[in-house]
Amino acid sequence: MLSAPLPADATMPTDGVQSFADLGLSDELLAACTGLGFTAPTPVQARTIPALLEGRDVVGVAQTGTGKTAAFGLPLLQNVDPELRAVQAVVLTPTRELAMQVADAITSFAQHRAGLQVVAVYGGSPYLPQQRALARGAQVVVGTPGRVIDHLDRGTLKLQDVRFLVLDEADEMLRMGFAEDVDRVLSQTPAPRQIALFSATMPPQIRRVAEKHLVKPVEVAVARQASTVAAVSQSYAVVPHRHKAGALARVLAVSDADAAIVFVRTREAAEEVGNVLVQRQIAAAHISGDVAQSDRERIVERLRSGAIDVLVATDVAARGLDVERIGLVVNMDVPREAETYVHRIGRTGRAGRTGTALTFVTPTERGKLRQIERMTRSPLVETTIPTPAQVSAHRVAQLLARTPARIDGGRLELYRDAVRTHLDENPDVDVAELLAAVAALAVGDDGPTARGADGEDLDDAMRRARETPDDSRSGGAGHASAGRRRTNNGGPSGRPRYRVAVGHRDGVQAGQLVGALTGEGGLQGSDVGRIDIFHTFALVDIPEGLSPEAVDKLGRARVAGRPLRIRVDTGPVNHPSRGERVHRTHS
Repeated sequence: MLSAPLPADATMPTDGVQSFADLGLSDELLAACTGLGFTAPTPVQARTIPALLEGRDVVGVAQTGTGKTAAFGLPLLQNVDPELRAVQAVVLTPTRELAMQVADAITSFAQHRAGLQVVAVYGGSPYLPQQRALARGAQVVVGTPGRVIDHLDRGTLKLQDVRFLVLDEADEMLRMGFAEDVDRVLSQTPAPRQIALFSATMPPQIRRVAEKHLVKPVEVAVARQASTVAAVSQSYAVVPHRHKAGALARVLAVSDADAAIVFVRTREAAEEVGNVLVQRQIAAAHISGDVAQSDRERIVERLRSGAIDVLVATDVAARGLDVERIGLVVNMDVPREAETYVHRIGRTGRAGRTGTALTFVTPTERGKLRQIERMTRSPLVETTIPTPAQVSAHRVAQLLARTPARIDGGRLELYRDAVRTHLDENPDVDVAELLAAVAALAVGDDGPTARGADGEDLDDAMRRARETPDDSRSGGAGHASAGRRRTNNGGPSGRPRYRVAVGHRDGVQAGQLVGALTGEGGLQGSDVGRIDIFHTFALVDIPEGLSPEAVDKLGRARVAGRPLRIRVDTGPVNHPSRGERVHRTHS
């Protein structure tokens, strides 16, 4: 039975624990901690991990940002037998986003445990891939209560071998109406079993769950980690979704930071943004859950050494990342959790340095900033994205700052003679005007250009976005109009571009995609334009567009064993990197 209400004590003693090696973890898990950059355990990890390794139940009052995923994930993995091809551990989370995040984290912890498989199950995604993963013998299931119950009812998930359960953000699950589902899952797991329950608060309903299902639990209470952000200058800019890549490139162009990290939500977004930066000749790379640990370590070392200056990363992939060069953090979106925001911007402003954090906000997201401001106890100042003129001025200033050293370096005769010859042949040319033109060309300014391929100038679009009222709703006429523009002008030259959920990793070829589009979508080969295939997805130009019926039918079609899940592309990439592209044009 639970004792008196648990205190929120940020100074909870950690019994002399100094490192993860003091916690009793296996060599495999310690190697994973080292590879992920983990140093000293957080208070919740130092108190929870030993208790769970001893086989005790745990009730933890801990919020996101305290390190609780590792607190339950590491002991969970130590108690799972990779040779037993059956579900042995279940983690329940309130949302699909948290389920994916926790599954990615546990997978990264298990990188040295051969044969151990983790599967995320949640609503809003097809059953079949989840069912296949379960049938193949996944040992760890992370999922939302509703989808877990669905798999139980279908007989695709069996709990007879489960010995470890976690309720993550239990108060949120109960608030969302999952009380009966949670109780059913707990009731159907056989005894003996071990349960870890984590909740940001401890209302009576949570206490009743603990009293019913847990046996003499160890009680751990820690407050969220301090959100000290005094060394980081925080700002936000209102940027429409489709213009974020262009806005990012401008921000990076005028930044004086030694290095920057760009945070995105998904693996696919990391790949997209990383590719568009490389195409713009920015020394960038990306890491996500799809990047092998050895490659991740190599990329981080390149960032640390200065071989690359920009790293695009998901939250899970950036765990433990500590690079002193990082002076700028850009959030491509508003993080769902305020704690996530604090973790992200904490990658800069380290070792006594100051840093800058910029968050891109779509016109309807400005209200989400209030939660962040409350947590950080500091306002986010609105700023504007640099204009092309400001980008060019910054580049010219950098160029001119390098000229004294170049003059001292000598060997300028060739260029001096060429300039003199040009002036002799063109006596009416003003020397200052000539130098200005040379400087413009040197920084990539070829003069006034046409409006963007999407038909909207980036600056005009952002100006309109800033003027959009905070209480805009997706059903409004203005938003619908923007949606139509995005649909009709999604690809190059204003042609509709569609995204499908298969890519190089699935072994897909352009011909297979054309076959699916013509066979299931009622198209002719001549209806299909350029196809760009990336690692996890592909982009297809269909100049005449698709009817809703065709999109629905194609969404269920399968290529290379995976559903296409076709949709209009609204991502940041308009022109993929040549190194990643499979180009095919049909006439």
